[in-house]
Amino acid sequence: MSELIDNTNRRRDLLKHLILQLHNGEAPEAVKKQLVRLLGEVPYDDVVAAEQELIAEGLPTEEVLKLCDIHSDVLKGQIDRSDAAEVPPGHPVHTFQQENRALEGELALLDKLCESIAEATSADEVPALMLQVQVRINALADVEKHYQRKENLLFPFLEKHGITGPPTVMWGKHDETRALLKTAIEAIRQTADINADEAKVVVETIVRPAASSIAEMVFKEEEILLPMSMDTLTESEWGQVQAQSLSIGYCLFDPSDEWRPRTEVSSTTAEATPTSTDPDDRIQLPSGSLNPAELHAILSNIPFDLTFVDNDDTVRYFTQGRERIFQRNRAILGRKVQMCHPPKSVHMVEKIIDDFKSGAQDRAAFWITLGERFVHIEYFALRDNSGAYLGTLEVSQDLTEKRALSGEQRLLNYGSPGQ
Repeated sequence: MSELIDNTNRRRDLLKHLILQLHNGEAPEAVKKQLVRLLGEVPYDDVVAAEQELIAEGLPTEEVLKLCDIHSDVLKGQIDRSDAAEVPPGHPVHTFQQENRALEGELALLDKLCESIAEATSADEVPALMLQVQVRINALADVEKHYQRKENLLFPFLEKHGITGPPTVMWGKHDETRALLKTAIEAIRQTADINADEAKVVVETIVRPAASSIAEMVFKEEEILLPMSMDTLTESEWGQVQAQSLSIGYCLFDPSDEWRPRTEVSSTTAEATPTSTDPDDRIQLPSGSLNPAELHAILSNIPFDLTFVDNDDTVRYFTQGRERIFQRNRAILGRKVQMCHPPKSVHMVEKIIDDFKSGAQDRAAFWITLGERFVHIEYFALRDNSGAYLGTLEVSQDLTEKRALSGEQRLLNYGSPGQ
C-alpha cells in the first residue's frame, strides 16, 4: 500500500497521526507495524515537518519531548536518507559525524564494562571495573562541546530558515542527557567503597540510562538533524559555523582536514588566525607589543609546553611546539580540566585549583621520570592587578639534557646542550 501514498502532505498527516497515537498511549510496536504497513520508509524531512507541525498545531513542546525517544525508536530502520547530501572531510557536519563515531566507540567500551560488572562473581573484580567505568564516563562528558556547537552555532541558522520545532526538542534532550551524565559522574565518584551489589545497581539505574541518552541523540542527529541541516544551510552559513567551532572545541575528535567555503566568511564571524603581520594589528602589553603572527611564533618555539585553564576550570589554550612532552590535541579545548586527568589524580588537580582560587597558594611543582626523561611540571596561579584569580598555567619542561650539564660553554655551539 505504501506505493499508493505519494502525496507529501498525506504522508506527513499519517506520520503525525501515528505520533499522536503514541501520545495517546498506543503501544510502540503496534504503531511501528502501522508505520511500516502504511508508509514503508519515511523521508527524514517528513519527520522534521511532522514534528514541527504538531508543535504549531498546539501539542506542547514538553509533550513532543516526552514522545521523542518513543517515536525515534518506532522510526528506527524506517527513515530514508537516500537523498542526503555528501559531506566533504573537514566540513562541520563531517566533524559532527566523526565525533559521533568516537562517542559510539566510548559507548561500546562502557557497555562491555557494564556487562562485566553485571556478571562479576567476585567482589574483588568490581573496584577495578568501576574505575574503568569512571574513565569512560569522563570521556563521554566531552559530548558537552558537541551539544554546545549545535545549540550556539547550528540551531540559530536552522531557526533563521524557519525550522524551530526540532532544535527546541533536541535542546531539551541535550539538557536531559546533561542531567543524566552529571548524576552518573557524581555517583561513580562515590563508589570507591561500595560493594558489588550496590555497584550493579549504580550501573543499571544511573550509568546505562546516561549512555542510552547519548546513543539516542546520535541516532537523531545522523538520521534527521544532520541531513536536514545539509539541505538547509547555505555554504556561507556553514563557513560561519566552521569559523566559530574552535572557540567551543571538539568532542573526542580533532579534525585534521581543513574545509573552507567557496564564498568569503564575514570577518566578524571568522575565528582569529595567527597570520596577521600588520604593524597596526598589535596586542599592546605593558612591556611592549606583538602582532598575532609574532605571538604565535614565540609560543610555538619556547622550549616547554604551556597549557592555560581559565577561572571556570576550562582548558582554553595549549602551545604546539616541535617536541611535546604530553601529547594533546584540540579536542581538549573547552573541556573541564578535571575530565582531562585519570581518576586517581583528579583529587590533586582539584586541590591545586581550589588553593589557587582561595589565594592560599600561587605555585605547585612536581618532577617525574618518564622512561629516560626527567620532566619538571609546574603550575602557576594567574591573577589580575587586583589579585582576582584568572586561571592556572601549567608549564612542563623536559630537563633531561640540562640536568646532565656540567662545566661551562662559552663558545658558540649550535648543537644541543652538552654536545
